[in-house]
Amino acid sequence: MNESGRIVPALESVSWADEIIVVDSHSTDETVQLARQFTDRVVVRDWVGYVDQKNYAASIASHDWILSLDADERVTPDLADEIRRLLGTEPPHAGYRIPRVTFYLGRWFRTTDWYPDYQLRLYDRRRGAWQGRHVHESVRVDSAPGTLAGEIQHLAYRDVSHHLETIDRYTTLAARQMFEDGTRASWLDLVAHPPGAFLRNYVLRRGILDGAPGLIVSGLNAYYVWLKYVKLWEAQRRVNEEG
Repeated sequence: MNESGRIVPALESVSWADEIIVVDSHSTDETVQLARQFTDRVVVRDWVGYVDQKNYAASIASHDWILSLDADERVTPDLADEIRRLLGTEPPHAGYRIPRVTFYLGRWFRTTDWYPDYQLRLYDRRRGAWQGRHVHESVRVDSAPGTLAGEIQHLAYRDVSHHLETIDRYTTLAARQMFEDGTRASWLDLVAHPPGAFLRNYVLRRGILDGAPGLIVSGLNAYYVWLKYVKLWEAQRRVNEEG
């Protein structure tokens, strides 16, 4: 929805595909018009959630092998060549994980929790589908997936303000999902998990090598964890008060 600023490069990066399908959720900008420059298979559909929207897109494809891409992502030429070579044979796996590299604060991040950030995006729809509920949906296939070497490029955030907006939205969904799953937050979770996340990102996953940007991303990743548990704690307090 309203991806006119990013949809063209995303579709250009998959112009080699046998078919392109775009599912839009009532954009009010030029997203649909721009998408129709690349394909006549542009469907405008009510938004009912990430999983349903992506499974619907796969269901209306003319072919069984699906490559799923978000508007803020790009397929690199190396990945495109790798996929075409793979699908020119009989793929030995039902799905393939693809490393994803994020551009942020002026650089491509190959440190912290952001890399290799494997995403299972190439799959045989006869043997797999999107699963999940509110956030962090993923494709599940009926056997162990393979792994590709080429990367998906991810242009997730315009700036730090946009990053913080996204953190706020996603932590709300993540806390809701955790609460529904029966997870509860204690003071220990609020104290222990965020610094643990920071040390993992900054030291174990080498965010320190990216200088100030690595420090910022490590801190914001830890903030994500802290805010998620804060919202979970808030949800359980609200239920206790109402009960």
